[in-house]
Amino acid sequence: MNRGANARTVAVSRKAFSANEGCVIDGAVFDNGGMVVHSLVDQAAAAAPDARAVRDSRGGWNYRELVRLSHGFAAWLAERGVRARDRVLVQLPNAKELVGVVYGASRAGASLVPLNPGMKEFHLSSVLADSEPSLVIVADAAAPAMRELTAVPVHGITEVWHEVEALAASGRQATTAGPAAHEAALLIYTSGSTAAPKGVVCPHRQVTFSASAINAVLRYHPGDVVFTRLPLSFDYGLYQIFLAALGHAELVLAGDAPDTALLSQLRACGATIVPVVPSLGAMLATLGRREPGSAPTVRMFTNTGAALPASTIEGLRETFPGARVVRMYGITECKRVTIMPPEQDRDRPDAVGLPLPGTEVLILDGDGQPVPTGQVGEIVVVGPNVMAGYWRAPELTARTYRPSAETGEIRMHTGDYGLLDEDGYLYFEGRRDDMFKRKGHRMSTVEIEAAAMDVPGVRAAAVLPPTDRHDLTLFVESELAPQAVLRELAKRLEPQKVPASCHVLERFPLTLNGKNERKQLTALLEGSTA
Repeated sequence: MNRGANARTVAVSRKAFSANEGCVIDGAVFDNGGMVVHSLVDQAAAAAPDARAVRDSRGGWNYRELVRLSHGFAAWLAERGVRARDRVLVQLPNAKELVGVVYGASRAGASLVPLNPGMKEFHLSSVLADSEPSLVIVADAAAPAMRELTAVPVHGITEVWHEVEALAASGRQATTAGPAAHEAALLIYTSGSTAAPKGVVCPHRQVTFSASAINAVLRYHPGDVVFTRLPLSFDYGLYQIFLAALGHAELVLAGDAPDTALLSQLRACGATIVPVVPSLGAMLATLGRREPGSAPTVRMFTNTGAALPASTIEGLRETFPGARVVRMYGITECKRVTIMPPEQDRDRPDAVGLPLPGTEVLILDGDGQPVPTGQVGEIVVVGPNVMAGYWRAPELTARTYRPSAETGEIRMHTGDYGLLDEDGYLYFEGRRDDMFKRKGHRMSTVEIEAAAMDVPGVRAAAVLPPTDRHDLTLFVESELAPQAVLRELAKRLEPQKVPASCHVLERFPLTLNGKNERKQLTALLEGSTA
């Protein structure tokens, strides 16, 4: 099949998904009509009950055991008065119990609110007030501080899980009928243009569709070992739970082991799939160069959230021979948008893939009209992966999720910019805050960062757009002198795109999800200029 035909297949399959009639993609059948999150693990347990489901440093469970424990957690919630559509907030490190919590909350019909353990009191108080959970589950050591922030019951995970195991051993199950497919499975809080985190409402139908469609392209399968160091509160990490179940694969949680142990962890567990963000990808490439051939089982790295620099992609290919590096693009508001087919991972190196099966990507101008092929516009998504909007934020929801004037179908406006080529592949140009004008020319932080990463000796790069307080500024992690970096950039970029200044750091500040923390870089810059 040629690439043009591949793009046309996506458009055809979308009609079947939208009509809830089921769809066949590469031999896999999906029915989007009534799937709920815990049905993913139930189906895996029915097909492969003894297959290993999840493991952390303390041991693991097979799919039969995971189902039994998820029933136990659903019963535990019911005993504490949690009803359908109540919110259950969890702030836990990566551990196998959290996987049981995800599926058990689904059985109980509750909406799970997963938060990163590193979220501080300032944002945590905002999320507690906004989500109004019925109860909170945290790491044991965090329980006293959490009780100072909320009047709802707070439980340490050790106590909870002892009781869950006892309920599961007795065969107890929740008595609720379970959720409907249109009800919220997850409330995922994400940062953005607003000062406080905003909650994206993720219904069961959209979550299970997205996971199934992603796996139709990535093809997790029995025998795969999915190694994740990403926090399960980050939707990229969270969906590894669902993808592993769809593939009847094993999920291995890295925990808080030091960076230097990563390769030995990959080797020990026989990892075949590793999802990465740039900081983790660069670390693995660096460690792999020191121990070439140290993790020969890895067959695929996936990347979304922030794009991997070309140097990191080549480093991973060099140090993990045979592994494919799959580029993807997505945002929480519609989960995944595009995926580069794994077998095409070396093709069109600047593209981030084809639309998710069963979905459509539009490129629109400021008036909401399609732009010609090859021209940059706003990336807009249509399909069953589009989530239900923002929790208790109707104005923000109305701005982002807008009906088509022609069809009435909801379109998710990402606020990001890109273009489609003649074969339907998406090229990401930058997020709303990445695009700016300087000296009369429109440009993106993404292209400048990519050029900086092309300079030998630069391990990480981040660009701050010009403001009334500072000009275009580059931060790099490197041993090179600032002027040496700028000289190299002048060889790679037009003069107006070369930053006015460069600052060299020993190590970049990172967000809780492993992305460059631009707010800290801005504070550092403005503090120094003041």
